[in-house]
Amino acid sequence: MIRHVVLFKFRPDFDPALKAEWEEGVRGLAGRVPGLLGLELAWDELGTPRSHDASLIADFESLEAVQAYAVHPLHLPLIGISGPNAESIASVDYTVAAPAQSA
Repeated sequence: MIRHVVLFKFRPDFDPALKAEWEEGVRGLAGRVPGLLGLELAWDELGTPRSHDASLIADFESLEAVQAYAVHPLHLPLIGISGPNAESIASVDYTVAAPAQSA
């Protein structure tokens, strides 16, 4: 299984309504993307200078499932929202033994 972890640092002027639309879309991916086993989206609570604003942890059946997710029609519009509204986005993908819990 592959764990896909993404950290988002959003621009201060990211429209709150658009951010809420993005969050709803991300949460809506669970159960709708083949090979996606679990998904968790969480918002930072400390707000330190090194903090990112949000983290996404998603578990996939395989590396091929992650690659299919990257171009999935439900995922692409979310990239279109987060990308232009982010100061930075960082990700890492690695093998794990058990899926994350959906939240």
